[in-house]
Amino acid sequence: MKIDSLKSQLLVWLKVPPEPEAPSGSPGSVKVFRAAPNFFKLKLLLWSLRQISGVIGIIVFVVFWSKTGGRRAPDEINLIFGIIELLGVVGFLVQLPISYLLVRLDYEMRWYIVTDRSLRIRSGVVKVSETTLTFANIQQIAVGQGPLQRWLGIYDLEVTTAGGGAGGGGSHGHSAQGDSMHRGFFHGIDNAPEVRELILRSPSAFPPCGARRS
Repeated sequence: MKIDSLKSQLLVWLKVPPEPEAPSGSPGSVKVFRAAPNFFKLKLLLWSLRQISGVIGIIVFVVFWSKTGGRRAPDEINLIFGIIELLGVVGFLVQLPISYLLVRLDYEMRWYIVTDRSLRIRSGVVKVSETTLTFANIQQIAVGQGPLQRWLGIYDLEVTTAGGGAGGGGSHGHSAQGDSMHRGFFHGIDNAPEVRELILRSPSAFPPCGARRS
């Protein structure tokens, strides 16, 4: 309950909008997909590695100073470095729950909404990004997996359209092959082939040019 309360407060403080509305399409065709639980495990693994790196950095700094400069430095300098070490430890401990919550919310606040005519993707907590693409202009659908993703059974699916797509939030709507190209990314899903086939079967989707799986 306490975690849920902290999450709610953080979402309010960051002004994260609620669930996005479905894009254009038949009401009965709306399907909502979310990132897979193993995607959170991957994000948590990367977060843990960053925290371990932070601990190692603090330890190296403390040991280095105590064995080198600390012995010869005046008491005033030792006091300053002692305060720096204390602030570093306190700062690290304070950021632990906050950064963990941000990782968890980044996983939970991912929305992938597909209709028979378009799709909408929203992600992010600190920086919210939203992309809407229409199927009528699809150029390519690519499914990819890195080594860790294969081990966890998750995929990234990329949809590329030529014009007609309203990219929002910077990187999710960036140009791929000129200003008329738009991209949408389904990160960390475990049913990418199903989503791809759903898009390809849409009556609004033109046959994609060289749809591939990578």
